[in-house]
Amino acid sequence: MLSVNELEDRLIDLAFAEDIGDGDHTTLCCIPEDAMGKSHLLIKEDGILAGVEVAKRVFSRFDPDLKVEVLIEDGTPVKVGDIAMIVSGKVRSLLQTERLMLNIMQRMSGIATVTNKYVERLKGTHTRVLDTRKTTPGLRMLEKQAVKIGGGVNHRIGLFDMILLKDNHVDFSGGIKNAIDRCHAYLKEKGLDLKIEIEVRNFDELQQVLDHGGVDRIMLDNFSVENTRKAVELIDGKYETESSGGITIDTLRNYAEAGVDFISVGALTHSVKGLDMSFKAC
Repeated sequence: MLSVNELEDRLIDLAFAEDIGDGDHTTLCCIPEDAMGKSHLLIKEDGILAGVEVAKRVFSRFDPDLKVEVLIEDGTPVKVGDIAMIVSGKVRSLLQTERLMLNIMQRMSGIATVTNKYVERLKGTHTRVLDTRKTTPGLRMLEKQAVKIGGGVNHRIGLFDMILLKDNHVDFSGGIKNAIDRCHAYLKEKGLDLKIEIEVRNFDELQQVLDHGGVDRIMLDNFSVENTRKAVELIDGKYETESSGGITIDTLRNYAEAGVDFISVGALTHSVKGLDMSFKAC
């Protein structure tokens, strides 16, 4: 399996191929090859900065001679008018890396900013906010990095690092007991040590899980706040608990106060607006 750095490098290479193709003819026709310059990253909207380390990889992968002076690190609150970094080197390189760097940093900073709002809403509770697999294809590693930078917690990265028995798995397996038993048989056969989470849709399914056991976490799918509180009391600390399904920032605190350990929120990544910033000559 590829490492995070290898995945990022592949993404960066693909993004440059997509954007530049056989050449940035606008830049090549009007900027001399030996022209040198400097640009700064200007913040145009309040939020949480994310993507600085990835931006450094973008610059170095395209032109190792570009010099990056970081003024504000990942995870730092920023406000309109802040300068996050200054990059100096060949003007052609500055122009050709500008859009990819901005696309990544705006997206990551938007996710970190939204995540931080959810985290702030949970202050004073023991509940943590989780991301989901509702990510942009190819950008998952970057988007999940942004969630962590914003103070959230990564759920599983993909289908390979955790068992999550959802409703369809249970139904196709012929029920909760079959799904859990097959899961344990598979893990034993393959020599894998993975956490097991199971989704339940109602109290009948919850009771089946409690009677059978064999899981690490129970996901309460589309439970009301009151039913969540009752479910947490029934589980009584035997398993980790997670709430999921249509939870918004307005209802988040109510679910946390019902006692769950985690709340998963697809909106952290699937519908986020990028944080406004620009990369201008200075």
